[in-house]
Amino acid sequence: MRNFKYKPPRVHTGELRTPVIFYEYVPNEGPYPGEKEKNELFRTWAKVDEVWLRDAEQAKANGTLSDITITIRDPQAEYIPNNKHYVEIDAPEYQNKRYNVKQAQPDLQHKSFINVIASLTS
Repeated sequence: MRNFKYKPPRVHTGELRTPVIFYEYVPNEGPYPGEKEKNELFRTWAKVDEVWLRDAEQAKANGTLSDITITIRDPQAEYIPNNKHYVEIDAPEYQNKRYNVKQAQPDLQHKSFINVIASLTS
């Protein structure tokens, strides 16, 4: 029989130290290309990781090495991130950078968190 050994979760609420803001953008009116901020959808605390080594190959295939993984507490039905949303990280290292949400998936190791993968937009 296999012995049970407790494994603490990979992420806990004490590691959610960085404020993040999820936005929705709309195209500019008129003939010029671009987007403008429409409204703020959700504001929360998160753990921000750079692209993991196992995700580096996928990032290379997509043409972006500036992917990040954001771990947030599961907001249940209050907010569901999708690929039409953008995220801004409220930290000096990420100032004036906005990331496009590529994928949002539940953390299978700990059900009360969501992993959001985002890539840098120009």
